[in-house]
Amino acid sequence: MAKSSKQVNVRRLVLDVLKPHQPRIDVLAIAIGELDGVESVNIIRAETDSSTEGIIVTIVGGKLIFSEIEKTLRDYGSSIHSVDEVVAGERIIDTVVIPDEEDRVNQL
Repeated sequence: MAKSSKQVNVRRLVLDVLKPHQPRIDVLAIAIGELDGVESVNIIRAETDSSTEGIIVTIVGGKLIFSEIEKTLRDYGSSIHSVDEVVAGERIIDTVVIPDEEDRVNQL
């Protein structure tokens, strides 16, 4: 693979994260939002159990640095379960929804 001199920046990340009940999601969003390159943060609580919360964290910016985001999440007691979306390049592409195979079969 040829190495390119072009700088490609990560512009959006969608992360599935497990966190303790504390800190609240607003505190976590502010901590991530203070990182260099981050323009906005959206956190949605997807699941709650007796000691943890499953959250979806969407981060947008001009030059996101994954290692700094991951460290901030760890500092607040959270762990990344999966990276569900990455957008890199000069601009953000709208999310493309790919129909589930079962949905396509049912439409026939």
